[in-house]
Amino acid sequence: MANDDFLGKLREDLKAALRRGDKPRLAALRAVISAVTYAEKDKGKSQQTEDILLLVAREARQRKESIEAFAKAGRQDLVDKEKAELAVLTEYLPQQLTRGEITALAQKVIAETGARGPGDKGKVMGKLMPQVKGKAEGQVVNEVVSGLLQGK
Repeated sequence: MANDDFLGKLREDLKAALRRGDKPRLAALRAVISAVTYAEKDKGKSQQTEDILLLVAREARQRKESIEAFAKAGRQDLVDKEKAELAVLTEYLPQQLTRGEITALAQKVIAETGARGPGDKGKVMGKLMPQVKGKAEGQVVNEVVSGLLQGK
């Protein structure tokens, strides 16, 4: 999907949400489109679909962190708002890898690189992260790789 197609879809969905008065969808899409605009100004070039997906993932991660913080503070109203926005953002992300799929990929990379222990984590992560980019959170990948290398 070309940049114009994906960004255009986001903008069309924003217009539709505006007509329906869908506040969570409006807030989530405005945040993503704003992030894209800032990234384009910062980098001086239009963002490609892959870059936009990373921005959507970053917005989703921010919502998850906010949900945890608001839950600890006992603010259920804000937790519900953030969960609704997270659900919208998730619709635009590619299917996320399961922990088992990440483990299988990590084991393959460990075998390819000949990693022997925790000291080789950088080698493994450097080769694994491009394979899971946009499909898995870095923290989860880090946990899986660390766990596998601890046993070596």
